Amino acid sequence: MSNLANKISLYLGRTPDFLKEIILRDEGDGVVYIAEWNATDKVKPTDEQLNVFNTDATKLENNAKIRSTRRAAYGDIGDQLDLLYKDIVANKLDTTGEWAKKIKAVKDANAKE
Repeated sequence: MSNLANKISLYLGRTPDFLKEIILRDEGDGVVYIAEWNATDKVKPTDEQLNVFNTDATKLENNAKIRSTRRAAYGDIGDQLDLLYKDIVANKLDTTGEWAKKIKAVKDANAKE
């Protein structure tokens, strides 16, 4: 999601349907703008109104990247379940288990803001 989309979501207090309610365009130069505003719960915001959300929108964008990186680093869910099973059999369903150590390592390496 672009930073503008995050600012719009913060402005509205919800995630709009970006295919029907709010249509964003990028002319290829990296500048994204609101092409259509069809949300009925709030009027189209000015740039100044949206810029109030710069910090929070950037935080949302960065955390989304971190979540994506974590998903890849966690690996296949089947492999995770296998680690959990081995920890159950070894009676290590605590922080000493291999699954817990792997998850902690991924989270530590990819901390959210």
